[in-house]
Amino acid sequence: MNGTTGNSTNGNGANGNNFGQLLNLVRASLVKDLRLEWRSKDAINSMLFFALLVVVIFSFSFDPTAEDSRHIAGGILWVAFLFAAVVALNQTWAREMRNQVLDAFRVSPAPPLALFLSKVLANFLFVGILESLMAPLFVVFYNLNSVGPVYQLLITGVLGTWALVVNGTFFAAMSLRTRSREVMLPLILFPISIPAVLAMVQATTAVLTGEASPRFWMTLLGVYDVVFTLVCVLLFETVLQAE
Repeated sequence: MNGTTGNSTNGNGANGNNFGQLLNLVRASLVKDLRLEWRSKDAINSMLFFALLVVVIFSFSFDPTAEDSRHIAGGILWVAFLFAAVVALNQTWAREMRNQVLDAFRVSPAPPLALFLSKVLANFLFVGILESLMAPLFVVFYNLNSVGPVYQLLITGVLGTWALVVNGTFFAAMSLRTRSREVMLPLILFPISIPAVLAMVQATTAVLTGEASPRFWMTLLGVYDVVFTLVCVLLFETVLQAE
């Protein structure tokens, strides 16, 4: 009995240590990415310029009234964020290719999950910053005010952003060694993101117009996030070790 209890305790301690080490590796890699972005600001500047360009062009093209804006704003908003996010996602792994940093990580004992989670979290923060900067401008350009609860927009934004970055980070790693990775990533990412983009647009439109409940679309988006997060986590090591 004592031996069994001791083994169980040691096993729980080992699991706790492994989890703690994973968190430390994720934090270290995340801090490194944030410092690099703070110094260069390549991803943020590129995304911000692209998203602003899309919003301004559409605002001049449609010149919608306030009522019309609520029906088209969801589609324009998420299309702008999707295309802008691809700009940052293309740079996610390019930094790791310099000076063979990614090759060094591959031969290290660090778990691939730590690298993947840190990249996803970094991209989530970058896209989240973009959305927080663009949302007020979008409201001004399109004369928007939400009919439904604002917190539902926030939930939709978090779920939608996660759907974009978790798939985008995974497929950016998959297309890293292809000759035209800037073209390959959108070709892979956009079709697989159609259900998520549809749910984002419908949920956002439902909240802005108040004509329907967004709960179904938010639930669908949550299920999409869970499924694709698990798939990406399980397959990332294979992608990382592929030549």
